[in-house]
Amino acid sequence: MTQHTPLILFLSTLLHVTQISSRAADSLYTIGVGIADITGPPVEVAFMGYAKMEQRGGGLHLRQFSRAFILDDGYERLVFVTADCGMMGTGVREAVLKKLESSYHGLYNEQNVMLSGTHTHSAPGGFLMHLIFDLNTMGFVPETFTALVDGITLSIARAHTRLTAGRLYMARGEVRGASINRSPQSYLQNPPQERAKYKHDVDKTLIQLQFEDSSGKPMGAISWFAVHPVSMNNTNRLVSSDNMGFAALLFEKNMNPDSLPGKGDFVAGFASSNLGDVSPNVRGPSCSLSGEPCDGVSSSCPTPGDACVATGPGQDMFESTKLIAKRIFNTAWDVWNGEREEVRGRIRVIHQFADLSKMSTTYVDPSNGLERMVEGCLPAMGYSFAAGTIDGPGSFSFKQATRTTNALWNAVRNFITGPSAKQVQCQSPKPILLATGEMNFPFEWQPSVVSTQLAFVGQFAIACVPGEFTTMAGRRLRSALQQTIDLPSEEHVIIAGLCNTYSDYVTTPEEYQLQRYEGASTIYGPHTLTLYMHHYKRMVVSSQQKDHVKNGPRPAELLNDLISLIPPVLYDRSPWFSTFGDVLVEPPSEVQPGDTVQVTFVSGHPRNNLKHGESYLSIDRLDGDDWVTIATDADWETKFLWERTSTVLGTSEAKVVWTIPGDAQPGDYRIRHFGHAKYIFGSIEPYNGSSKIFKVLNNVTESNLSNVTESNELSNGLDISHGE
Repeated sequence: MTQHTPLILFLSTLLHVTQISSRAADSLYTIGVGIADITGPPVEVAFMGYAKMEQRGGGLHLRQFSRAFILDDGYERLVFVTADCGMMGTGVREAVLKKLESSYHGLYNEQNVMLSGTHTHSAPGGFLMHLIFDLNTMGFVPETFTALVDGITLSIARAHTRLTAGRLYMARGEVRGASINRSPQSYLQNPPQERAKYKHDVDKTLIQLQFEDSSGKPMGAISWFAVHPVSMNNTNRLVSSDNMGFAALLFEKNMNPDSLPGKGDFVAGFASSNLGDVSPNVRGPSCSLSGEPCDGVSSSCPTPGDACVATGPGQDMFESTKLIAKRIFNTAWDVWNGEREEVRGRIRVIHQFADLSKMSTTYVDPSNGLERMVEGCLPAMGYSFAAGTIDGPGSFSFKQATRTTNALWNAVRNFITGPSAKQVQCQSPKPILLATGEMNFPFEWQPSVVSTQLAFVGQFAIACVPGEFTTMAGRRLRSALQQTIDLPSEEHVIIAGLCNTYSDYVTTPEEYQLQRYEGASTIYGPHTLTLYMHHYKRMVVSSQQKDHVKNGPRPAELLNDLISLIPPVLYDRSPWFSTFGDVLVEPPSEVQPGDTVQVTFVSGHPRNNLKHGESYLSIDRLDGDDWVTIATDADWETKFLWERTSTVLGTSEAKVVWTIPGDAQPGDYRIRHFGHAKYIFGSIEPYNGSSKIFKVLNNVTESNLSNVTESNELSNGLDISHGE
């Protein structure tokens, strides 16, 4: 807990009193919203999510943003952030809190700041610090870490500057056609009477918290929905915020029609929930080579070398991303304009660190009603973890639902560290592939201590959970908290996923028994969920009884132990008789809506400057005598591709790709590229370049307008997947 001096406490109290007295009579809260760019290095850094080292960035499709929301009832304050990144890490949160401390002197602290990742699998990794999560990025990547920390902090600062009196509302709706359960056989392990309570085997409800100022002007919204942002598959090489990120951009475009992405006043956050077993690839899995059905339990194919992969709903990953995003957005938009419930009441936030491996509690076996004591285990990953999922199969011949060991893989495992007999028994029936809790060289492989947090906002509660809860795991936690807090319904409890710390998956004990990917990645053993439910309920009781909630054990300090093997940018050179920004390939003189235009520039390395709040490109239209930017690298219709042409000489090229929207105004256009070049003596200098002027014609007839719209749904055959 941050310590306050008497003067700061007095000023903080005075601020709250002033806020209360200055509110309009019909306003209940002080609220603020903010957005900032958190895009990481877009090239030569592996993405976090699919754990494929070869999936390295080759450019940018959609920028990453952090969206911050501040709520204050005059007595207590909550900050909720949803960020377009794989997940949130303890180290990132601690660094954000340090920066906030230097500016706000304890106003934003460990108690009241809640950071959640959307879970896009198409953003650079290397920021989680624990060894197993940063292996595929060749260790810690300072550029990714700094981009996240600085951007998240800036989004909170911007929300702080916009604090004003306002009101909050909650609303909900059902998203159809955007999600399926990717481990239905695991879900079926749950008791029939429990499954009978729910209509679907995934949570299709989108819950939205709406922000309005005291005059009724919309300020922002947070929409929680449970789906994996994996519409962009593991062949993708372009940084993307995926389906949830694009849904946010669509919402913001509707509310800020004259603003470029990330620049408008209205902030629309789309946040993760209990998405652990939820896929957007709604056509479901099949064997990619033969087209045969996959085995339902092991997700394997009868033909050796064939992979069980889920796809859809589009013909490629770009179309699928767009379609899923639109389905999520459409529901969010309907919810925004539909019936809603006003939020009224106090805000209370509780935070505590917890070591699940040292916890125990009573468990009632639903099959026979018998009670017994259960305890947590040191972290460990099972064999099926290496099999991957139907959204992204693993690289070796592992199968899901593996519950036996293999002598060869055990020998490889034991060369590093074999599990103790106690670990084997504790994690049973998980066959342990990596005994990460007993592997502390060169530093901690997975977190032993996690951040847990609860926020009460009027008649709602938000549970910040440090991992990926499956559908039924989230339902059980919601039910337990709803009963403990005595809220109107389970839907008054929101699960905020991948929050503050990342500790992999959380399944129900029954799902764990089958040992599919999610169970194999539930690291604290079969009763991980049981322990979490006990822990969160205990936090609620302490809050209700006004007891002081202890901070709990501190997480390991890892910053000084980290290893980074990502080579820096040494230097850039332009080819002979050219300079940075020169155009190598010009656009056609005339194009029309539906066409794809490509312009190639002499480029420096994009990692020299990540262009936060700016862009590597612009699409400009001549309006009278002025050029107006109508799209940047944060817009759906643009792509920024980069490649080295010579590693030795340090030369590279950047391609700007623009798929012209069907509603593009006719007229004169140009495409520009902005970058920074690192010279051999170390200085980094900006440059820019511009294409020739070209015309967008207005010769699309009404009869083929539908074809133009359809073509904008696709990637126009552009080969940016390196093997798709």
